[in-house]
Amino acid sequence: MALKASVLTDDSLLSRMDQTLLKLEQFFGLISGLAVFALMFLAVYSVGGRNIFDSPVRGYVDWIEITMPLIAIMGISYTQRDGGHIRMDILVGRLRGRLLWSAEFVTTFLVLVLILLLIWGSWAHFQRSFDFAAPLWSRDSTIDIKLPVWPAKLVVPMAFTVLAMRLCIQLTSYGKAVISGTDTPVAVPMIEDAATIAAREAAAVTGREQA
Repeated sequence: MALKASVLTDDSLLSRMDQTLLKLEQFFGLISGLAVFALMFLAVYSVGGRNIFDSPVRGYVDWIEITMPLIAIMGISYTQRDGGHIRMDILVGRLRGRLLWSAEFVTTFLVLVLILLLIWGSWAHFQRSFDFAAPLWSRDSTIDIKLPVWPAKLVVPMAFTVLAMRLCIQLTSYGKAVISGTDTPVAVPMIEDAATIAAREAAAVTGREQA
């Protein structure tokens, strides 16, 4: 059972920025969830139409192609905020204090550099597809029903830009933690040991059973 990591908050400007960006991340996550639901509904409708009415959804693969970036990319920043991406906690979890925050700072900085490069590349990819003078503003389209592809391509730099803002907030928090030596930085996912995670999972299960 996966739970969100603890993210501390206070009245500082950095924490308020974290909370403001979180609302945007949650909105993006909602869009991603709705896209999953829509794709499941489309699959049921297509299979049912094929078997019952001998009329499946036309361009089913095209709709999957357009929807997939919403599912795969839109929630990436929200997951980063809660520490849900794969990481080597077995190594980082052994570090403490400034050494821990320094390691987090370096790795977050490297990820930020990578994401900035991906933003540049994905935006260029979108620009090659978008054209105001073309029909439906698109220079390319899907193979079957000719859906414009540029909206799906635009999703990628948008989601990566939000992730870059999240990484900047986390980078600032880790940098302040290195300087101050605090054990409780705000706006970053706190590393928890196995016992703490197990206790939180047990509390969540207990709460659901009581509901």
